[in-house]
Amino acid sequence: MVAVSPASGAQDGPRQVTSPFDDDAIEAARKIFSGPIAFLRSAPALEHMPEPVVPEVAFAGRSNVGKSSLLNALTNRNGLARTSNTPGRTQELNFFDVGEPLAFRLVDMPGYGFAKAPKDVVRKWRFLVNDFLRGRQALKRSLLLIDSRHGIKDVDRDILKMLDAAAVSYRIVLTKADKVKASELAEVTERTIEEVRKRPAAHPDILVTSSEGGMGIPELRAAVIEAVS
Repeated sequence: MVAVSPASGAQDGPRQVTSPFDDDAIEAARKIFSGPIAFLRSAPALEHMPEPVVPEVAFAGRSNVGKSSLLNALTNRNGLARTSNTPGRTQELNFFDVGEPLAFRLVDMPGYGFAKAPKDVVRKWRFLVNDFLRGRQALKRSLLLIDSRHGIKDVDRDILKMLDAAAVSYRIVLTKADKVKASELAEVTERTIEEVRKRPAAHPDILVTSSEGGMGIPELRAAVIEAVS
């Protein structure tokens, strides 16, 4: 687990991070993500998805949680995933090929929660995501992104229930860790650990990340490789 806590007696002291991966795993993941990575296609419906010929890891999160920024940081490419200040911009399943020859795929799932879109469009997103989670045999794990400033909200719990019902293994990733004080980050981390511990399909460890500062990004890469190996 990447666990974060404030320095003893400090309101906003240095963050203490423990990695669940050894140096070899971190370096192996770095090399893989330094290789070829390319956008493959967007799928507005299941029939548009690519053939499930390699393992896949999907990224899910509430609108404006920083999913695109995290994918760009993960792959060390500024423009791989589109970023926007408008919540709900990602309305399709976006597939990215990793490796040459192809080793696995990353899937950027539609953001949920607040979205500047008609209700019927939002409903369509939910059906797409639910069908994808339940029927995609190549999907090895979902990474559910939670904003460190807010922790798990009710709208996130709806997705947690969906993942549990679909029996899809998932791991919680806290984002924007640089936006909160160390003491607050430690608190939200512990609350998140306590909540996901009760979830049947949840990975017991969580990751704490910052796209801007690079915190937790090497561990996130290793977690992806672990999931597809």
